[in-house]
Amino acid sequence: MTPGVMIAAPASGTGKTTVMLGLLRAFRDAGLAVQPFKSGPDYIDPAFHRAASGRSSFNLDSWAMAERMIHGLAAKADDADLALAEGSMGLFDGVATPGAAGSGASADVARRMGWPVVLVVDVSGQAQSGAATALGFIRYDPGVRIAGVILNRVASPRHERLARDGMAAAGICVFGALPRRGDLRLPERHLGLIQASEHPDLDARIADHAGFLREHVDLEAIRDAAAVATTPAAPAGRLVPPAQRIALARDAAFSFAYPHLLTAWRDAGAEILPFSPLADEAPDARADLVWLPGGYPELHAGRLAAAERFRSGLVEHAGTRPVHGECGGYMVLGEGLIDADGTRHRMAGLLGLVTSYAQRRMHLGYRRATLLAPVAALAAGTVQRGHEFHYSTILEQPDAALARVVDAEGAPVPETGSYRGSVSGTFFHLIATER
Repeated sequence: MTPGVMIAAPASGTGKTTVMLGLLRAFRDAGLAVQPFKSGPDYIDPAFHRAASGRSSFNLDSWAMAERMIHGLAAKADDADLALAEGSMGLFDGVATPGAAGSGASADVARRMGWPVVLVVDVSGQAQSGAATALGFIRYDPGVRIAGVILNRVASPRHERLARDGMAAAGICVFGALPRRGDLRLPERHLGLIQASEHPDLDARIADHAGFLREHVDLEAIRDAAAVATTPAAPAGRLVPPAQRIALARDAAFSFAYPHLLTAWRDAGAEILPFSPLADEAPDARADLVWLPGGYPELHAGRLAAAERFRSGLVEHAGTRPVHGECGGYMVLGEGLIDADGTRHRMAGLLGLVTSYAQRRMHLGYRRATLLAPVAALAAGTVQRGHEFHYSTILEQPDAALARVVDAEGAPVPETGSYRGSVSGTFFHLIATER
């Protein structure tokens, strides 16, 4: 089995994505096949991983995915030389009530796969005290092995020396120290990083990350620290695709589709037929189902409102076959979308939903949904696990509820999704279906 390492941190915002991208490209430049993974429900970072490594990145999520699914996805590394997984938030951050295989914490995945953790520690504003943070993480859970740390945002040679002294006194391995560099930060917007496809100079940026890591981090020591999974992979099972031929909206407004889902649908024999609503393309007439993923429709609402060929094709398809939207895709299926400036844009009108970004409120968390009506081939009663993350507010939702939805602790969630005939939508992004 392929050895792996998890790149994690004590908290969000410590620079672990910079480290992850630099390592992926640096190891690739050294001639290694590196398989990337992302812990948790993130649909933006995997596109950056792919750009850096040349391989599709897959999410591993212990709350939404059963253990056999996690191991089945981890097996995507079987033909690679090294697996690198990027953690989310802080290493031990998850939800209070366990889900399918755990709390959703990155530590769950590291423990289950037997992957040692390289902890990225932001030492800005401290020096030897960074060792106390690292030592706490080392001792917090004996089942998770911290192989060592990378010091980030080091201000000077003296600062580095003091921080290293603290780590040495605590017996903690230091793989490297990264000087403070504000120019290596990737720009963000409200749901995370600006999408990989929106960076015209992304390859040059990643190459810069790789050079920075090669200069300041012991790459061979990190590779030597990698370890193989401690438990054998279980059969992955098969995710049932919602249709045989799926017309998938795919452009800057509809890009939040999990790679593991699309891969599983293809592996199960489904045909994915991409099209671009922003280019005013209609869904393929051969499709059995139109699927509109989430994305940033609020940034392109004017263009979508003017896309007559897209809208008429969608309406024609909905007359005889199912259409489903997730989050941003769900909003586009509604009557109207009000952007951040308060301008209302006409959407497809297949559902009565009206949403507003002028009244922002964050909706965030895991969701467990029991379908009250079918979504294409997924029958009523099917239980889905997913994640919701958006800032829109529902102004009108007159159609019937699509699902009975609860959060990670089992509390009912008012964002139930809705349906009208064979057209449906949810605010959560599907990660896995319970079997």
